[in-house]
Amino acid sequence: MATTAAGSVTGKTAGTGSPLVIAHRGASAYAPENTLAAVDAAADLGIDWVENDVQRTKDGRLVVIHDDSLERTTDVEQVFPDRAPWKVKDFTAAEIARLDAGSWFGERWAGARVPTLGQYLHTVEANRQKLLLEIKAPELYPGIEKEILRVLREEGWLDRAHVRQKLVLQSFGADSIRTVHEQRPDVTTGFLGTPAVADLPSYAAFTDQINPAYTSLTGDYVAAVHALKGPHGKPLTVSTWTVNNAADAVRADALGVDGIITNNPDVVRDAVG
Repeated sequence: MATTAAGSVTGKTAGTGSPLVIAHRGASAYAPENTLAAVDAAADLGIDWVENDVQRTKDGRLVVIHDDSLERTTDVEQVFPDRAPWKVKDFTAAEIARLDAGSWFGERWAGARVPTLGQYLHTVEANRQKLLLEIKAPELYPGIEKEILRVLREEGWLDRAHVRQKLVLQSFGADSIRTVHEQRPDVTTGFLGTPAVADLPSYAAFTDQINPAYTSLTGDYVAAVHALKGPHGKPLTVSTWTVNNAADAVRADALGVDGIITNNPDVVRDAVG
């Protein structure tokens, strides 16, 4: 599967100055989100970076899914009708592995599964892609940061090459990102949200990226982020989400962002490349 020229974990696409294009939950406009099919769809489009979400099962396995409930993107209501509200944390990994995570998106994807983090990492690696990994709802899963780092280490994703070029861990939870930085200070981290400009220096102590929603983005805010250096001594960067059309992509680029997270990575790439 094809890949494009790569950017570093904290900067724009090498040689062009264009923002990195990051496939949100994989190429989720074209395949069911957070499935291996969505990773492959991004690779088929020539997209290097994919974003995903990780949560923990009842028996302590890490799985790739966005919502804290299985209801929206699987057939859990049919398979386990008496277990509402179908929270990820209330099901074992074996139970989740039985679920169809593709039919809701289209018949073509019937039988797609909710991948484990290990399975997801294998596919990203096989495609020679790079990973923006979101720790989802860390308040629901005490200690998940250590477990994520363990799986990343076991799968070879914490060696020097991956840490320097292929991996970013992000979360809406500042404490979670601070924990990652404390446990593996070499790993690039990102905070999802728009902290007040006055608070940015405190975030710069433990995160390399400030990744705000596109709807909150201004040029002044991007400049304020870029004016600070993160824990690795490099200027903080900005990847904004979720930008799905060419006009918004062009505007985000003009505001100076370093990355654009999108369900439609080909549309964004063609607009800003």
